Amino acid sequence: MVLAEDLRQAVLQAALQGKLTEQLETDSDVDEMLINIQKEKKLLFYKKNAREEKKIPIEEEEEKPYDIPLNWRWEKLGNIGIYKKGPFGSALTKSMFVPKSENTVKVYEQKNAIQKDASLGEYYITKEYFDFKMKGFVVETGDIIVSCAGTIGETYIMPDNIEFGIINQALMRMNIVQSLNITYFLIYFDSVLKMEAQKGSKGSAIKNIPPFEVFKKMLIPIPPVEEQQRIVDKINEIMPKIDEYETIEKELEALKKEFPTNMKDALLQAAIQGKLTEQLEADSSVDELLEVIRKEKEELTTQKKIKKEKALSDIEEEETPFDIPDSWRWVRWGNLAYSIQYGYNAPAQESGKIKMVRISDIQDNSVNWNSVPYCDISDGEIETYLLKENDILFARTGGTVGKSFLVNNVPEDAIYAGYLIRTRYNAKLIPQYLKLFMESQLYWVQLQNGKTQGCQPNCNGQTLSKMIIPLPPIEEQQRIVERLDALLPLCEDLREV
Repeated sequence: MVLAEDLRQAVLQAALQGKLTEQLETDSDVDEMLINIQKEKKLLFYKKNAREEKKIPIEEEEEKPYDIPLNWRWEKLGNIGIYKKGPFGSALTKSMFVPKSENTVKVYEQKNAIQKDASLGEYYITKEYFDFKMKGFVVETGDIIVSCAGTIGETYIMPDNIEFGIINQALMRMNIVQSLNITYFLIYFDSVLKMEAQKGSKGSAIKNIPPFEVFKKMLIPIPPVEEQQRIVDKINEIMPKIDEYETIEKELEALKKEFPTNMKDALLQAAIQGKLTEQLEADSSVDELLEVIRKEKEELTTQKKIKKEKALSDIEEEETPFDIPDSWRWVRWGNLAYSIQYGYNAPAQESGKIKMVRISDIQDNSVNWNSVPYCDISDGEIETYLLKENDILFARTGGTVGKSFLVNNVPEDAIYAGYLIRTRYNAKLIPQYLKLFMESQLYWVQLQNGKTQGCQPNCNGQTLSKMIIPLPPIEEQQRIVERLDALLPLCEDLREV
């Protein structure tokens, strides 16, 4: 995370400037340490059978990165150790690898540095090829290996009893003098690599280990050995706290992303439980409304304007997921809807008798009438599929299965395609309230429970008809709509923050 990583780098930078620890008069002399470092480095060259390099001088006019305490000294990175990158190009390829045997040498990989595990890896070369060309790349206990490709800059101190082996092309080997606290050096190494990466790119990701001619001339601040240890101790004290902060930061970031959706769900849930609005004695009776709807459905059935439906079962108490106000009623959607009608199956055409709305024509909960095609249909069938203002359409299939759409602003006669279901209901009901219910978790849970196979919800007439919906008085339906019209846009605003 950005804030935690910034804080981590700020602490490292403060440590390397001497601002995190005390400078004590009793600390040892750094100048004497630097003399010993040069002696140790000569021994390193001998031990690693490497060609000795000249000491890199610090020029008087050379610009220092920042101020350091008076008892510290600047030194060149090349003067405190020796560094070796893995074999170049075709000197070591996969075609040279052989199965492990008594006559093989292990090839250490980048994942050993990244995962901090010397046991990983199954690449080996023959002892003959090692003797011929790879002796200079041996890695031993105490050596530091550094990942140089992909995940750059990961370091690992090779432990005791490692398998005899060499580094591959994606690794660098570092051997640092013992006079320097190795953990202090790694603190510097991690910090300076990230600073160099930020200079060369917009992001903080390390792109490449700098070339040796640049790398070895980098300046490292050298405190007295006692203060090096104090810095290590302080870093070990602070970093776990930053790690804890980073965990919290990640959790907060995840909550921030989820919050607008969670807030919308919570508002919808509160609305359909009657917790978002007042229940007023002056409101009309839901029972009287339901009786009006029942009689109208009977009349429409008698007139054969709608089909007679099989009676739906009463709602049992165990079906209701939560309590609702006394003035509300649990109702099955099929008892509210006058009709639940599947769409018309016909090919879309550029011209024809009537427009036919498809799922793809519905965007942002409204119909894009400019994209709606035409179809041919007999005059006798048009009335069955004709869309009217405030009809609710449901997607039966595809990625939008179960999603509902409230029809409004119909500019001309239109029907709807076969992958949609239309529901129509009493004009006294507030369509926006019904639509809000269709966005609630209660709707989606019931839709999911109606699935027939696998995990795909089954949006069909039977599932919709059996659904239960909490129904407030007409007046409170309107109050809920007005309240959510004011609150739900705030959820969308939060997505953009």
